[in-house]
Amino acid sequence: MKFNVEEFRSWEHKCITLLGMSGVGKTHLALMLREHNWFHYSGDYRIGTRYLDEPILDNIKQQAMQVPFLKELLRSDSIYIANNISVDNLKPVSSFLGKLGDPAQGGLSFKEFKRRQELHRLAEIAAMKDVPEFILKAKELYGYQHFVNDAGGSICDLDDPQVSRVLKQHTLILYIKASEQDEKSLIRRAENCPKPLYYQESFLDRQLDIYMKKKNLPFVAMIDPDEFVRWMFPKLLHSRQPLYQAFAEEYGYTVTTDELATVREEADFVRLLEQAVARGS
Repeated sequence: MKFNVEEFRSWEHKCITLLGMSGVGKTHLALMLREHNWFHYSGDYRIGTRYLDEPILDNIKQQAMQVPFLKELLRSDSIYIANNISVDNLKPVSSFLGKLGDPAQGGLSFKEFKRRQELHRLAEIAAMKDVPEFILKAKELYGYQHFVNDAGGSICDLDDPQVSRVLKQHTLILYIKASEQDEKSLIRRAENCPKPLYYQESFLDRQLDIYMKKKNLPFVAMIDPDEFVRWMFPKLLHSRQPLYQAFAEEYGYTVTTDELATVREEADFVRLLEQAVARGS
């Protein structure tokens, strides 16, 4: 949605989609707003509890079946496995996504990695298309005044125009742009703790080919999974930045992580939104 400042101020039930790389502060902000009558819709939580629940459980069971003691208990229905996903703990989602490379180091085959990437893409598309339904639930069922959509960092890579249309129609889209210093911090964090990531398929294929040639590796199974994530992250960050920017310019507004760092309470956030609306970008 696009507004002038007066229209934004008179918007009784504000609905915001937070856009940007993981680590720029989207979830931290959403959790703060949750304490001030904002419904926190986590795209990753919806993915894990609704659209990838069964594949996640199957993955965990597959690992458990390799342990003879657990295998017999599972086969006899003596135990069961359940997800314990929460907004504050989304590790089962990233664990399912996994990393590409050497199976001895926990890596996935190229075929399996691509299968999981596509499942995640479809799940994220579905989760974003659910936003209008949850805006209604937030107001009419739970009685929240406002709504914040804590979208995943990969939303710009989904290749689904309907997602853009849905979010534009029902929410104000706010891109949180990392400052130069915060970009470096994001890269350092990825180096210190490489986590599974979603890659647009064409981007993955292109970068994987470059990596294999650079490292002189004949097989994907020879890739060090963590090293590959470390190598990929800066490239992923820089590939997404213009996509985020284009998304915001067409459908919403932009603030920087430096500006977001000044937000301590709901009133600060609303003022920051007003400033972004006044700038018109």
